[in-house]
Amino acid sequence: MTLRTWTRDLALGARFAVTGGRSGLLRTLLTATGVGFGVALLLLSSSLPNMLFQREVRESVRAVDSSEQVNAPRADSFLHLGRTTAYRDDVISGLLLTPEGDRPAVPPGAEAFPARGQMLVSPALRDLLDSPDGALLRERLPYEVAGTIGPDGLIGPADLRYVAHVGFLTTDNFDGRGVRYGWSVPEEPMNAFLILLVVVAGVVLLLPVLVFIATAVRFGGEQRDRRLAALRLVGADTAMTRRIAAGESLAGALLGLLVGLGLFAVARQFAGAFTIWDVNAYPSDVVPMPALAVLTLLTVPVSAVVVTLFALRGVVIEPLGVVRTSTPRRRRLWWRLLLLAAGAALLVPLMGEVQVTETSIDTVGVATGTTLALIGLTTLLPWLVEAGVKRLHAGPVAWQLAVRRLQLSSGTAARAVSGIVVAATGAIALQMLFQAMENDFTEFTGQDVSRAEIAVGVDARTAEEARGMIARFERTKGVTGVTGIVESHAWRPGPLKGGEEFAPMTSLRVGDCASLAEFATLPSCTDGDVFVFLAHGAQGNPDDSFVTRAARPGVTVALRDPHPHPSEPKRADPVPQWRIPAGARVVDSRPDPTGRYQYGVLATPSAIDTTRLDDPDAQAMVRLDPAVPDAADLVRNTAEAISPTSWVRTLADTQRDAAFSSVRTGILVGSTLTMLLVAASLLVATLEQLRDRKRLLSSLVAFGTRRSTLSWSVLWQTAVPIVLGLVLAVAGGTGLGVVLLKMGGQQVQDWWVFLPVVGIGLGLIAAVTLLSMPVLWRLMRADGLRTE
Repeated sequence: MTLRTWTRDLALGARFAVTGGRSGLLRTLLTATGVGFGVALLLLSSSLPNMLFQREVRESVRAVDSSEQVNAPRADSFLHLGRTTAYRDDVISGLLLTPEGDRPAVPPGAEAFPARGQMLVSPALRDLLDSPDGALLRERLPYEVAGTIGPDGLIGPADLRYVAHVGFLTTDNFDGRGVRYGWSVPEEPMNAFLILLVVVAGVVLLLPVLVFIATAVRFGGEQRDRRLAALRLVGADTAMTRRIAAGESLAGALLGLLVGLGLFAVARQFAGAFTIWDVNAYPSDVVPMPALAVLTLLTVPVSAVVVTLFALRGVVIEPLGVVRTSTPRRRRLWWRLLLLAAGAALLVPLMGEVQVTETSIDTVGVATGTTLALIGLTTLLPWLVEAGVKRLHAGPVAWQLAVRRLQLSSGTAARAVSGIVVAATGAIALQMLFQAMENDFTEFTGQDVSRAEIAVGVDARTAEEARGMIARFERTKGVTGVTGIVESHAWRPGPLKGGEEFAPMTSLRVGDCASLAEFATLPSCTDGDVFVFLAHGAQGNPDDSFVTRAARPGVTVALRDPHPHPSEPKRADPVPQWRIPAGARVVDSRPDPTGRYQYGVLATPSAIDTTRLDDPDAQAMVRLDPAVPDAADLVRNTAEAISPTSWVRTLADTQRDAAFSSVRTGILVGSTLTMLLVAASLLVATLEQLRDRKRLLSSLVAFGTRRSTLSWSVLWQTAVPIVLGLVLAVAGGTGLGVVLLKMGGQQVQDWWVFLPVVGIGLGLIAAVTLLSMPVLWRLMRADGLRTE
């Protein structure tokens, strides 16, 4: 068989695909649509790594370069302070700048340095500020909007960011001094557990797409077979007709490639209009991985030819205008189990081989084993459907119609839901991996949100001013309680001892008894009491001698550094001192609401003259009223109004590892797209089957079959294969998940993780049935009986 013969027959089939009348053209368009959706999703999925990478690149490009240390003001230098705030469910990043010369570096994305009191904002932040929903946020950003930040300064079109020129930054309240922007972070090797998660997710998310493409090229098989019988009548042999049929599928696949490229190009342009799991990108960042893109463009047409030849292997095409299949044989089970066994043979030896301290795994072995296992489950589905429907008999008319149709053509029904089986199996295994790994990549912060939900710190000039700041938080709407303290320091007075470079120092906190009780275990407390509280080295704190060298009951302490750094200006007034009462009690530290063990001296207001404190800070830990929806934002506004350099921290019980969160985000995006494709593929396959049975449906209606009966039969024809497929997916997904967990020595956290997946599958049954009803009712019209 020469290449020329193959080319001729494939070209003839492609010609029939586009010139074979309305029916042939419709089949080609249906195939192209199905293949196009699959190709577009493959290209989008392969673009996700670049999208996430470009987000990191954009983040580093707009950051101030800290690689060069600038110790003195220059014409191009500026002071900077990063500001990140939360507004409802959104995170807003900001950068405050104070130029030190007349040629400061222009921030990325800006055309010019903003004037003092002005800010540049991202387009998304401008829209939010201009909307009614942005009223509270406008109070927090008291700068005049002078322009917008371009793409070079944003990580995505939906990025909420501002850059403001302020005049209050000094070397006492800044993050640093810079002269340029842009820096790179050394790439850290990924944890072996995360690599396992990425590899499994890649197989799980992409395999359903390939299954759908293989299903799409078989659309319209019945009409194609009747058309091929006519070719046998005019002299074509069996091999030639099969090559021509492959050419028809090839034409649909090639057209599908063009459709997929077009859909990808359109979706790429709208990438910034949608945010999926916090991922939002510019069109220029949506670039597929070259290797996977080339593999897609080559695999789709080849698979179209191979799948068609495989589908026709049991078909006998006679030259009398009919197609007769050979005597149906029971589907063989052994080779399907062989695929599962091959997958297990690759995965089981890897159990216990993945260690958290490693940065590499047997990627090929894991990917191949997972692929074989999923393909084995997919091939097992037709056997399971055939064996299952063979035992179904009595029931209502709609049930009998559906069962009889499945018994006659169970393979078509199984192929239609094979994508669901792969996606559901992989989703169950991935969810089991997620739940087990989440504990390894989730850190308990120790913060107690039942005691406080927001922590705030503000610099003050005097203790009276600090107490006034705390009072402002207490008066803020939505605040139910405030733990407020005035913090300063206490030093050991007198000359330095041998070997000392500075005087021993510890913290000094002044507040009411309720506030002080948040930092230490107090046996009792009344106004006038003083306590020395010790952390005993907890959480890496210094040992107790660090505190007792500076402060202990009965000693006098200095309230200002008695030996300041030579660069600090000298003060003429004497160093204020305070004697810790001899009756002060030594108590144990307890974790404060932020989860930290503190240490030092605790004093109630009557025990010390706070006007003598040096550089006091106001610290408040705030409890919120859940009945006030914007209580947290009102507190943040209060902190901004008190001082633009105040820090505000939202407390949380746990925090996730950044790398795990990034991988989790990528997988959730891919899963969402895959499930959308699975739903679309099932709908397209159902509509294609209905179109092939147009004459039969019209005949049944003409003989008096009720339309509602046929509608229910469509529901059962969809439901039975999906239910059987979900049973297979639950068993296979659980088994695969256990094997993957054993690779890393993990235990199953929840055996019921398959319930949401089953719920999604049942939802697909209802959705596909409802969406196919309009087409079904149109096909049941009497004009469907017309023929030529």
